[in-house]
Amino acid sequence: MFRHTIPIGRIFGIPIDLDYSWFLIAILITWLLAVEYYPAALKGSTSGEYWLMGAVTAVLFFASIVVHELAHSVVALRYKVPVHRITLFIFGGVSQIAGEPPSAGAEFLIAIVGPLTSFVLAAIFYFLQGSLASTGAAHAVAKYLALINFALGFFNLIPGFPLDGGRVFRAIVWGANKNFRRATLIAASTGRFFGFLFIVWGVWQALRGNLIDGLWIAFIGWFLESAAGAQVQQQMVQGLLAGHKVSEAMGGACPHAPGDTPLQKLVDEEVLTHGRRCFLVDRGDHAIGLLTLHNIKEVPRSSWATTTAAQAMIPIEKLRTIDPNAELWTALEKMGGNGINQMPVMRGNEMVGMLSRADIVNYLHTAQQVGRLSS
Repeated sequence: MFRHTIPIGRIFGIPIDLDYSWFLIAILITWLLAVEYYPAALKGSTSGEYWLMGAVTAVLFFASIVVHELAHSVVALRYKVPVHRITLFIFGGVSQIAGEPPSAGAEFLIAIVGPLTSFVLAAIFYFLQGSLASTGAAHAVAKYLALINFALGFFNLIPGFPLDGGRVFRAIVWGANKNFRRATLIAASTGRFFGFLFIVWGVWQALRGNLIDGLWIAFIGWFLESAAGAQVQQQMVQGLLAGHKVSEAMGGACPHAPGDTPLQKLVDEEVLTHGRRCFLVDRGDHAIGLLTLHNIKEVPRSSWATTTAAQAMIPIEKLRTIDPNAELWTALEKMGGNGINQMPVMRGNEMVGMLSRADIVNYLHTAQQVGRLSS
């Protein structure tokens, strides 16, 4: 989802990243606060002071979002669910939690703690504004942060996936019907409904003259509908792949190539002639790495004649592999989580095949055509 991010640090060992889209929303929030909110809420200050207050408020608001997402992440880690990172982006923030919670109760707690944290932050800023009543600027900032954190918590309780409220709803349905996949589909479908509702509301606001607010509401609705729709598709694919093994979809093992073979020779004699897309690189009678077409493309064409397979390969100790008896869905998740398109299939120390995303798609297509996959 997030391909262009800037790492800004770690909290509790969890990486915190900024997506490039964050800068757009940070500037927009600062501008709206400096031009519209603070001139009305705090009269008599200078334009520079309004802009400074807007920038400080934007930073504190996104710090509040980090705290919200950290709450999710800490509870997820409590249940042994890995958290890859927290990313701030145009719609706020997201905890990239790997895998699914072990139970409906765990899912409920992981989901509900985010909105509860936002409400706690709202209460803290609300009481702060009372003690800062005589300070003017600080009082106005605390008042806005109390309002926006309350709104964030309330918005996230909407019972539509992927919002926190949708995950709470999924946990309740999961606990009732004992079927995680079915609960996810119901929550995601509810999320699509709310997404469409926001789009209609936003268009209606825009037609009434509230163009900026209307477009933003519609944009949020589009995001919710798209994210929920993607979750529906994911669950459908997961259902189709359930019970099917890597060995059913994998391609053949890569041919061997000596480590001192120039890339140009491999391209001319193997890639272009026989359509080879990967090679096990050998030193003597031992495999020392894997060379893929992607690795070759990373080397400038002018250097193919002087670059060897061993120089361009991925060392064998750095390879991410999968067992032939692993679930296909597990393999697909592993590829997605690590950002790779193909994975060696290993039985012990022996490579028995290669599995690519294209192999999985082709397997799905073929198996559906002959009716081997259940719906």
